[in-house]
Amino acid sequence: MRKTLIAATVAGLFSLPTVVMAQAAAPASPHTFTGNLGLVSNYVFRGISQSAAKPAIQGGVDYSHSSGLYAGTWASNVNWVADNYGGAGLPSASNSVEIDVYGGYKGTITGDIGFDLGLITYNYPGTNTTVGGTFIKPDSTEVYGAVTWKWLTVKYSHSTTSLFGWNKFGGTVNDKTDGSGYLEINGAFDLGNGWGLSAHVGDQKIKGNGPASYTDYKLGVTKDAGYGVFGLALTTTDSKGSCTAGAPTTAQDVYCWGTAPGKSTYDAGKSAVVLSFSKTF
Repeated sequence: MRKTLIAATVAGLFSLPTVVMAQAAAPASPHTFTGNLGLVSNYVFRGISQSAAKPAIQGGVDYSHSSGLYAGTWASNVNWVADNYGGAGLPSASNSVEIDVYGGYKGTITGDIGFDLGLITYNYPGTNTTVGGTFIKPDSTEVYGAVTWKWLTVKYSHSTTSLFGWNKFGGTVNDKTDGSGYLEINGAFDLGNGWGLSAHVGDQKIKGNGPASYTDYKLGVTKDAGYGVFGLALTTTDSKGSCTAGAPTTAQDVYCWGTAPGKSTYDAGKSAVVLSFSKTF
């Protein structure tokens, strides 16, 4: 008798309507928060070294919504602002960090074709504003749009402010380079077993400043080890930055940086091998 009652009770539990079981499950949250932390042997952005070929610690926080909206912030140590400010009666710079803030909207056009629209600000806190000279305040804002297809991404970024402190060629501090653009093509290939291959080409146009415009290239390989991702990349550009004269001139050696008193010059756009480790959590 007891065995019969127990068997009937168990059978009843397993015969509950599926709708009741579904109601018991908590609905998935439309909000997602992620963090990332990384270490690179050289912080290279658009082919140009931001850390004077020295290591950099980087990290950020991202938020995304199931609707496609997203926002985030990211930071890294940098050298280039302080290395180039000062001298000739100009104030020196104390900046040593870059903080980016961005937001946008991602979605699907059809099938494997997607899009990404957004805005990003690059901020360099500290004492970094000059009066006259070739550099102005480096804080910059860009709007961007991208189209994706499987492993391929084509993206265009358009500055709404002077871009990273550049003014127009031969101009004054008031000759701003807003309207500059960066067009890039990126490919990311999954090789299996945690291995990945990436390829990139980008073209940076500084409006009104041809000598500062250039093209950059990148080829990299990554390995997901489970506890983080290791990377190895080769970058190069055709920028003017050979430092042949030991210091930059107006139309030559544009990306020869380190002209502030007590700083060593370096070619920020030369070919570089970059090692990296990143962790997302």
